[in-house]
Amino acid sequence: MRSFDLAPLYRATVGFDRIADLMDRALSADVAQPTYPPYNIEKTAEDAYRISIAVAGFTPDELSVEVKDGALHVAARKAPEATEKSYLHRGIATRAFERRFALADHVRVTGASHEHGMLHIDLVRETPEALKPRRIEIGRPADVEAKAVEKIDA
Repeated sequence: MRSFDLAPLYRATVGFDRIADLMDRALSADVAQPTYPPYNIEKTAEDAYRISIAVAGFTPDELSVEVKDGALHVAARKAPEATEKSYLHRGIATRAFERRFALADHVRVTGASHEHGMLHIDLVRETPEALKPRRIEIGRPADVEAKAVEKIDA
């Protein structure tokens, strides 16, 4: 296992702590990633995504979906059953779980639905106008100076 010192990255950047934290998490392979429950992440449009999580055996009341600290938290806690059941084979796992998905900047959750044993969480990336690319018109120096004078006079 290689160990990387990210201290120079912290010294050379301002406001990029989140990127450094993501790199720290990506480089720490010691922590085993949970595999339960299985999930899909699909791109449904240019700036829209859907996370689908297999939650067979859970009701919507037993599921929790929250956004906090730039991450999507999905958790499930099975309510205790009133009657004791005797299973010959138990293949549907209904154990409690908690999954966390790091959200990119400007991604927000638009809704969640539960159908046919699947929890669907819809997300959309909303890029602010200030961050969208814009075309800068190239003019002559005299035109640029005239526009600057017009702005000052106004």
